[in-house]
Amino acid sequence: MKNKRKPSAAEQRYYRIKGELIAGSVALGGIVLSGTLWYWLVEKWSLVDSAYMTIITLSTVGFGEIRDLDERSRIFTMVLILTGIAIFGYIINRFTEAISQGYFKERLRFKQKKNVIDKLTDHYILCGFGRMGFHVARELHIENTPFIIIENGDEELSKAEELGYLHLHGDATLDESLLEAKVDTALGIIAALSSDADNLYTVMSAKALNPRIRAIARANSEEAVKKLERAGADVVVSPYVTGGKRLAAAAIRPQIMDFVDGILSGGERSFYLEEFLLERECICLGQTLREAGLRMKSGALVVAIRTPHNGLIPGPNGESILEEGDSLICMGTAEQLRTLNSILSPNKKSPRQPRK
Repeated sequence: MKNKRKPSAAEQRYYRIKGELIAGSVALGGIVLSGTLWYWLVEKWSLVDSAYMTIITLSTVGFGEIRDLDERSRIFTMVLILTGIAIFGYIINRFTEAISQGYFKERLRFKQKKNVIDKLTDHYILCGFGRMGFHVARELHIENTPFIIIENGDEELSKAEELGYLHLHGDATLDESLLEAKVDTALGIIAALSSDADNLYTVMSAKALNPRIRAIARANSEEAVKKLERAGADVVVSPYVTGGKRLAAAAIRPQIMDFVDGILSGGERSFYLEEFLLERECICLGQTLREAGLRMKSGALVVAIRTPHNGLIPGPNGESILEEGDSLICMGTAEQLRTLNSILSPNKKSPRQPRK
């Protein structure tokens, strides 16, 4: 069973140079300690004189011997000088490579990214940045929804880096990667990996680490759809089934599909569809839709209500009662939906603000 993720090429380079710089520093400290101990224990000098002699010898400043040395100690001093030159040369070489390869810049970038990830909350975890993951990330970015990508391909990670998406190099099927992506504070996880088995394992791991997380998974077959649902996936999307339905709908009802596409995706939308969960602090609980006057106050249209008991109620009438746990599916402009959010949840900021 896998239990450790493989570091990316950039991380491997970072840790290699870091290790070499540490090794050089340890070697330098070791040779200084060795020289000091020699002059102190063998030559019987004071500790200060011993350290001073070692430092001026290694730095080759040319001050000369502070006391007379016998032949044995001069041989040791020559060895000390040659060893010191070799160690200094190694450190300078590693330091030059670190600068030329951006080690210090990379270290700062890693630290900044870690600080951002540590503060993540109410975000989405996108597992996989292939062809499907790319489009998912683009829509999340357009919706101004916080998300982080988990991917183990260097090419895909470079692409995510270029687009400015927050990302981690890792295997989404591993608990280690999910925990690093703050699965415990995430709102949802999107398993968009190419393998049904990997998506299944990812959903199971995420649900085990955070039972409240909403899991959306990709499936390549009908059998995989059933298994993912049994594993706890809240929504399973099959690209082939969904794509087939959309192709047929686009052929039969082209105008309707253009309208639906226009409100569901794309960055130049005039209207949006948004879902609002009615929680305990909502001031409209217990009122009918007519009494709440949401359309009149915000301009947004309530097109459906999803209740925990009766499921989806399309086209609700004015007598529909708003209860805790219901979800209102509403359509309107970005400003209308922001106004509606302030009415339904006056003390809660909307997790995402549609872009105009």
